[in-house]
Amino acid sequence: MTPLASRAFPFATRFHSGLAALLFAAAFVVAAAVPPPAGTLQGEVLETRNVDSYTYLRLKTAGGEIWAAVPTTGVKPGGRVTIGNTVVMENFESKTLKKKFDKIVFGQLVDPAGASPSGPVAPPAPPQAAMTIKVEKAKGPDARTVADVVTGKSGLKGKSVLVRGQVVKFTGGIMGKNWLHLRDGSGSAADGSNDILVTTKNIAALGDVVSVKGTVRTNVDLGSGYSYAVLIEYAEVRK
Repeated sequence: MTPLASRAFPFATRFHSGLAALLFAAAFVVAAAVPPPAGTLQGEVLETRNVDSYTYLRLKTAGGEIWAAVPTTGVKPGGRVTIGNTVVMENFESKTLKKKFDKIVFGQLVDPAGASPSGPVAPPAPPQAAMTIKVEKAKGPDARTVADVVTGKSGLKGKSVLVRGQVVKFTGGIMGKNWLHLRDGSGSAADGSNDILVTTKNIAALGDVVSVKGTVRTNVDLGSGYSYAVLIEYAEVRK
């Protein structure tokens, strides 16, 4: 090796080593800066409380502590979870837990890689919230209240109905459809006659008062242990 080459070699080695370190650091920063997918919540489980059909999770997140609720799971404190299909509810009261939450997130567990929800293929009905809903019944020969559809499902099976109510849960893009739960103030939370599941290609936001027109279906089994005694399918949603 020539004297010039011997002097240049250590410099080249240091240069390439430094460049590699910089590239590695840059890659780490980029990876660390990638936010979780939209509509998801990530955090460490600090506490769990199980109730019928749901598990409440107290999470430590980048933005602080927050409570979340997902379909029943065996997650333990100390684990990390990602929750998808999130819906935020404020001033929510759980009568089962005898606890009121200033803010709580409802959703479904997904894996850290961002795969599809590991729970049901369609969203379950949201827990009963401490809120008063009163929506005027739709007009026309096919008009029904939520309670009319739920309690009269046998006679309405396969028929078209028009229902007006408030959207209390909306989950989009599952099985090629959007799924929403509608309430109008009729029926009873005790027997579930106050809530109806609707499938549609249309979009609606939480809290919207809408009219839906679709076909009544009964005893629908979606797999994964989720079945519905009644729902309104292929609905057209209008505000």
